Amino acid sequence: MTDPFLTPRRATLIESILIIGLALVPLFATFPYRVNIFLSWEGAYRLSEGQVPYRDFGTPLGFGYWLMPALFFKLFGPYLASLIKAQVLLNIIGGFSFRSILRSVGVPVGVRVLAVLVFVLSYAFPNFWPWYNNTVIIYQFAGLALLLIALQGGKWRWPALFGAAFFTFLSFFTKQDGGGLALLLALALLGYHSIREKRWHELAGFIGFYTVVALAFILPFVPHGFGYWFNHGQPPHNSRLSVKDFVDEFLVMSQWLKFYLVLIVLLLVPSLRHFKTLWADKQQMLFILVTIGILVEAALFQVTSYTPPDNNIFFHAFAFAFIFTRLGQLLQIRTEALKPFIGGALLVALWWSGAFYKYVDRIISRLLPPPAETVKGGENVVSRNNFLLNTDTTDVPTSEWVFSSLPEFKKIYMPPSTVQGIDRLMALPEVKTKGKELHVLNLTELTPLKHAIGYRDETGHNIPLWHHLGVGMFNKQLAEYKNRIARREYDIVLYEYAPTLNNFFPFALRDDLKQHYRQVDSFLAPRRPTNATIEVYMK
Repeated sequence: MTDPFLTPRRATLIESILIIGLALVPLFATFPYRVNIFLSWEGAYRLSEGQVPYRDFGTPLGFGYWLMPALFFKLFGPYLASLIKAQVLLNIIGGFSFRSILRSVGVPVGVRVLAVLVFVLSYAFPNFWPWYNNTVIIYQFAGLALLLIALQGGKWRWPALFGAAFFTFLSFFTKQDGGGLALLLALALLGYHSIREKRWHELAGFIGFYTVVALAFILPFVPHGFGYWFNHGQPPHNSRLSVKDFVDEFLVMSQWLKFYLVLIVLLLVPSLRHFKTLWADKQQMLFILVTIGILVEAALFQVTSYTPPDNNIFFHAFAFAFIFTRLGQLLQIRTEALKPFIGGALLVALWWSGAFYKYVDRIISRLLPPPAETVKGGENVVSRNNFLLNTDTTDVPTSEWVFSSLPEFKKIYMPPSTVQGIDRLMALPEVKTKGKELHVLNLTELTPLKHAIGYRDETGHNIPLWHHLGVGMFNKQLAEYKNRIARREYDIVLYEYAPTLNNFFPFALRDDLKQHYRQVDSFLAPRRPTNATIEVYMK
């Protein structure tokens, strides 16, 4: 038998190149302004300035989401490009955590490398901006990787168990739904381990470590209204739990989840016939529990975290690893050999070609002319590119977006109207002369203007981090803002009018601004489609 192409050392090298290399790609690209990225910037900026969550601002989430971006703001400055750098490190952590999980459950080397490729292309590579629905999963994977290391025993068992508890709680303190599911999966693995080994030390240790970490994170903020802000389903928050929503989403949609589940059940049938043998095989049982647990989590997560619609795509790589491990055993395919590995890699690249083609498409779009809409003789041409008529006269395609001269927006392009509006705002006499002394209320997605202008934050335990009514702020805060606007406490108010979004910025405040302030400018918000407007109000 010839030596396999994928030796352990070569496999590690390939995996490292995939994880690190593709994570670095966004550093060399430019991007359109991302919807909702203002929230990543705002939380990271406040933390990097030394503000204390719940004392200086309120948020329905824990602050785990902003820890990494805040660190990168300290290192590289409060620029949007710094957020991309922070996500590079998060993607690297996620990639190596996934690899460690597969190693712990005994995935063959060839399948493991291919699964890492699936993970990178399907989940890590498309996520080049930090977002809480992504960060919560990365911290979970780090905790899961350390937990599986702890369950193997050895001298690093207890430090790994503490690390598992820390990252599992940090996942919960990044977002409650994903973090709560991460805790349940960890407890399921510990429960199996305890029953099989007839030893409860690891389960008790994990619960103890998790409790200590939770108390260390939560107790200092209890005096500052933590119980009001942190959303655990109590009023004025909405728990977002609906049995019908879960049933509808799973039975009507979720095609990939159901497809994987059917394949996994079929592949498990031979093992289930000898359940005692399967139960005694600790590595295989942990692999099954991890895979099924991730699929269940993805099914629930797509309902509780419904925007953007592909938050839960982390499950593809786990399902791939399990299915192809079993198929490889049944079909006796050695994916460590050169030809099967190369063939598998090409098929995976074809499967997830959409992840990298968008970068190639930017070049192709410039080289190839757009399809003709009329031909010689004046005949009307109808194709997949123009069979629908776009009646939105405000829409500005991203091909026409431009860059701002402000360093906070470096490498990020926006509609020309947005950039021109920012320039007019920066040129206002009040902005140029007062700057730091200005009292500004920024109800828009352009939160980096805070650093560009230099005005000071409003702080206090009742100041919301963001202004989505019913999500990031509530009627109590709305009433306070209405009073401040009526008293004309602000020198400048920036308001984003997004009529198709449910109080993304409270509509009632716009009515009060029309009454108590004068509107001096308006320009397009940096959205796609460009269906929102930023309005500038002054005393």
